[in-house]
Formats: sequence, structure tokens, C-alpha cells
Amino acid sequence: MAVSAKLVKELRDRTGLGMMECKKALAAVDGDVEKAIEELRKTSGMKAAKKAGRTAADGVILAKVADDGSYGVLVEVNSETDFAAREENFLGFAKKVTEAAFAAKTADVSVVMNAEMVVVRDALVQKIGENISLRRITLIEGDCVSAYVHSNNRIGALVALKGANQEVAKDVAMHVTATNPRVVNKDDMPADEVQKEKDIIMAQPDMASKPAEIAEKMIVGRIGKFLAENSLVEQAFIKNPDQKVGAMVKAAGGEVVSFVRLEVGDGIEIAEVDFATEVAAQLKG
Repeated sequence: MAVSAKLVKELRDRTGLGMMECKKALAAVDGDVEKAIEELRKTSGMKAAKKAGRTAADGVILAKVADDGSYGVLVEVNSETDFAAREENFLGFAKKVTEAAFAAKTADVSVVMNAEMVVVRDALVQKIGENISLRRITLIEGDCVSAYVHSNNRIGALVALKGANQEVAKDVAMHVTATNPRVVNKDDMPADEVQKEKDIIMAQPDMASKPAEIAEKMIVGRIGKFLAENSLVEQAFIKNPDQKVGAMVKAAGGEVVSFVRLEVGDGIEIAEVDFATEVAAQLKG
């Protein structure tokens, strides 16, 4: 029988599965949505789709850099729990997508998560029982690129230098993972961020009674400190606090061009559900 678009939409809304899969399931049961759901629940695709609504905010950060230092990728793959993030099959999948991103030299998640990779991902969801997603990929190209991923695989950084060597770039990447700078140079800080900091400083209690010229000097000084603390090249190098990162790189014959830092789950909002509510929802489901 012909399956209406309305029925396909209803089944998609209730299962989260693809249009063609829903259409095929409905055609097989003469358009009976409830029967289609029963049949789909017997398949791994249905199980994977049911998990897709759950927040995947844990996981790992992985990196891969070309031997010649010409480019590198940094990848975040998410799971729901730290337990799953340490699971052998999950780590194997994370390495697989990292290799794919590196080989394609791309930061486009949709390119890496092609039809074949989606099948692999869905099978892993079925096996582990958690939502799994390739959240983001970053790509950096340059004269000298290196990466550093912290031992717990939760924070990583890619750095590109002009000149110097990959060992220096790796040291800078290690520094970035530890200090989380916001920009390379002070001049790179967005004007709205600087203004926001000025507004915060001006609203502080000790500014209220200061004459205008004194207040202005205090603002300049504090903004200077803010910029130095958040600019990579101005920060004290973690391996040698007596030397700034920029000076360290310059002494090695290089210059910092760019960096990117990823931390697992950064920016993901996790809905808080109390235990009783969660159990009730599971029983209802």
C-alpha cells in the first residue's frame, strides 16, 4: 500500500529513525504505526536511535599529526559515561574516526561520519548501550604542527608554529592544555571581550571612590593584566616560569601562529534528572 507522508512523519517523530527506514517499515505492515514500532524495536537500528536523545557529555580527545608536521587533527568523540569512554571498543571507534579525519584532511564531521561509519557507530551503540557521537574535529595546517593530549584523554591541543620544530610545538601544546589561553597575542582578543572586562572592572567596589584619572590608570593596568593572562605568548611557560611562551618559541627560531584546545564535554549542557524520576521514566519506556 501507499504510505502517506503524515504516517512517515509520525513514525519518525516517535522513533527518531530515518525517513526511508520508517517508510519501508510502514509499507511492510500496511501503514500500522504501532506494528511498525514493534518491528523496529526488534532491530539494532531502533535501539541506536532510541539512545540518540541521551546526552553524550563524556568521552575522549584524540590527535594525529603528519610526520612532516604539515597538519594535524584533534577529535572529540563522546559517550554518556566515563566507564564507556574507557571501553576498548569505544576507544577503537574513536581511533577509527580520528584516522579517517586525518586521512581526509578534514574538520567536517559529516564527511567522516559517512554511511559506512554510521553503521559502525550504530553497532557500537547496540553493544555498549550508550549514545556515542563524533562531536567535533579541528584541523590545523602550518610549517610546524604538533599536538599534546593529556594522559586521561580529556584535554588536548594542536599548535602551529612558523619555524622552530615539532618538539617545541609539542611543548607549547602541553602548555595550552594546562593554561587554556584564549588568544595567541593580546591584539587578537575580540573588542567586545575587552569591553566586557572593562565593564566588570569599573563595577568593582574599589573603583567607585577613585578620581577619573586614577580610575582610568587602574583600568589600563588591570586590562593589561587580563590580556597577559589570556594571551598565549604572554603567559609564563609552564616548564620555565621565568620565560614567556613567546620568548621561548622565539629563542628556538620560531613564532606561534595558531592553536586550538578541546576539552571533553566543554559547552554541553547536561539535564539533571533525579534518580526516582529517571527510574520512573525507564519503567514507563
